Amino acid sequence: MASHPIVLAGQYGSPYTLKMRGVLRYRRIPFRWMLRESKWDDLPDPPVPIIPVIAYPNDDGDGYRELTVDSSPQIMRLEREFDGRSIVPSDPALAVIDALIEDVADEWLTKAMYHYRWSYPADIDKAGKLLPISRDLQLDSDRSRQMYDAITQRQIGRRALVGSTEWNTPIIENSYRRILEALQAQFSTRDFLLGDRPGRGDFGLYGQLTQLVRWDPTPTAIAVEIAPKVVNWVERMDDLSWLDVADDGWASLDSLDPATKDLLAEAGRTYAPFMIANAEALQSGADEVTCVIDGQAYRQGPFRYQGKCLVWLRETYAALAERDRARVDAVLTGTGCEPLFA
Repeated sequence: MASHPIVLAGQYGSPYTLKMRGVLRYRRIPFRWMLRESKWDDLPDPPVPIIPVIAYPNDDGDGYRELTVDSSPQIMRLEREFDGRSIVPSDPALAVIDALIEDVADEWLTKAMYHYRWSYPADIDKAGKLLPISRDLQLDSDRSRQMYDAITQRQIGRRALVGSTEWNTPIIENSYRRILEALQAQFSTRDFLLGDRPGRGDFGLYGQLTQLVRWDPTPTAIAVEIAPKVVNWVERMDDLSWLDVADDGWASLDSLDPATKDLLAEAGRTYAPFMIANAEALQSGADEVTCVIDGQAYRQGPFRYQGKCLVWLRETYAALAERDRARVDAVLTGTGCEPLFA
């Protein structure tokens, strides 16, 4: 372990930042929190201007030798560099299911997070007022109004890029409700998705849900009504450093809870057709992703990063032994996720 703790830099309104903070807390990895783009931020520019940033200090504590972005690769690097309290299941086949759930959260549930925040007046107003002062508590009223207009106009204008359109609204909102219902059922029998300890998928869902069930008014009201256990689970996930875990705390792949399979079926219903259509659009050079979800055409622009995510998932699956691939196939049969690994 390095003599100087790593730095996690991000924002409170960023689901991926809170995802990584939850991981670091649970794994008891020493870190220093930094509010990105605040007066305390002394980091150089990262390779890509996104958050969260994990910075690795120089051995003498003066400056930084490396800055990383992107939560999934950050998680896997931490797995290599820090021992104990792993969030990757020891069963490689179960680990593929875990990685799939994380990607569903990061690349599909995030659409609901963005959609609710920038579609409904109460949510827009709250975000427009509070997000600017996260970086600067001393922001004056004139500058606050300017930032309100700049942030809300920019983010509302980007809705279509992530699929948040009037046409796609029923697909996104119905999927959010079904995910809540599946998780509400899950937490009636277990504290986590894949056993008695959290995995990558738990933290992926937690990150998006920090905003959806605790911060943005419209999706929070829905969650309180139909999935109160999910709201409480998100509060618990914020800091799991207290949780004792056993090495054998993972569930058996052959005995996953029905609610976990419902969550995978939701992925097959929504995430899988979108990810496959996105990859096809990228390959063909098309300027629009079109697929059928719930009997309705879903449309948005293609995303190169989500194309990479599908490649990474397929590479992880392909690296399994033949017997383990067969075990994954058995779990996914009938969920609609099969084409992801075809």
